[in-house]
Amino acid sequence: MKTPDNTGECSTPASTGSGLTGWIDRRLPVVSAFRAEYIDFRMPRNLNWLWNFGAILTVVLLLMLATGTFLAMNYTPTSAGAFASVEAIDRQLSGGWLLRAMHMTGANLFLAALYIHLFRGLYYGSYKAPREILWLTGLILLVMVMATAFAGYMLPWGQMSYWGADVITKAVGAVPLIGATLEHVLTGSDHLGDVFLHRFFVLHFLLAFLVVAVVGLHVAAVHFSGSNNPLGIEPKTKKDTLTFHPYYTTKDLVGLLVFALVFSALMFFWPGILTEAANYAPADPMHTPADIEPEWYFLPYYGLLQSVPSKFGGLVVSAASLLVLFALPWLDRSPVRSARFRPICRVGLFGLVAAFVLLAAAGKHHAEGGWMLVGRLAGLYYFAYFLVLLPLASRIEKTRPLPSSIAAATQGDA
Repeated sequence: MKTPDNTGECSTPASTGSGLTGWIDRRLPVVSAFRAEYIDFRMPRNLNWLWNFGAILTVVLLLMLATGTFLAMNYTPTSAGAFASVEAIDRQLSGGWLLRAMHMTGANLFLAALYIHLFRGLYYGSYKAPREILWLTGLILLVMVMATAFAGYMLPWGQMSYWGADVITKAVGAVPLIGATLEHVLTGSDHLGDVFLHRFFVLHFLLAFLVVAVVGLHVAAVHFSGSNNPLGIEPKTKKDTLTFHPYYTTKDLVGLLVFALVFSALMFFWPGILTEAANYAPADPMHTPADIEPEWYFLPYYGLLQSVPSKFGGLVVSAASLLVLFALPWLDRSPVRSARFRPICRVGLFGLVAAFVLLAAAGKHHAEGGWMLVGRLAGLYYFAYFLVLLPLASRIEKTRPLPSSIAAATQGDA
């Protein structure tokens, strides 16, 4: 971009390099922009290992897009051919078993990393001003990834894929007035078949690339508002920050190597942990599995769905468990961000994690018997944390004193 100099003439910014990169940068400053945003970009100096998950999520997303593209080239989105095409990928396509294993493992670990990333934001108050847009784009990504994962789970058209789709479409059909219309929009006919599978194949593929676009907005929001940190205080001087490279590039690399070890161990040695045996049998509308349950990352919401007597009520409560997160920047009015300095919030947040796990356990056991009570109490606490505890804590909580600066705290002077 040309800017006017002191004489009123337009001048071109100085090149950041020589040779080909310098020639390109003088005409389109992509090199200098990359350097400013990913090499010289200043980050708080006290970021811990929880900040590795942003890089991990980015790498896994790229892996999912690459493997998913090759899998889509060999997939048949029809009720008669879907399961057979997946079997052919596993058994006949050269390297197909590896591509599918990477895609399935990546889906599970992507959601696991996303939940940890979300917990980090809750614990350190990353939803507070001036990072509300950062928080909201992250939540939009969470919803989009969950929709993408659900659509992808339907595609193998095994027993659990079919009956999972049956449960969800019937729950949607229970919505008053518009339920039947919504159900028909999902299924495309009066039964789960070719139209339904084709629509979800297109939805899965389209959402995956839309996620990349929203990730771009999310990263832009990080670079505009700056990254939060474990202390929850803003950097005041240059001593409070470090350049992204080499400090955090090497830190992220170490985190990625550890994550790759976990990824490889699950993919090669314990694949059964992340897969459902019933889904290796073709879909049979005439035979209902003994236990119909979603993937582990949907179990807490399934627990809420099962804990409410009516299908529509369960659907509303499950949706509300996500929607309440969007209101969090306005529910929590405390000026202190990090739960390190908020004793009530800190205890309450670990209670929230326990409630989330208990809801998953209730979903796993179909909220039957005592698990019904567990699911209802856990669900009640989940909403009470956001709607009651946080608003009250911001008024009555006696917070610990904050350090004078990040540098002082890291040097033990706080």
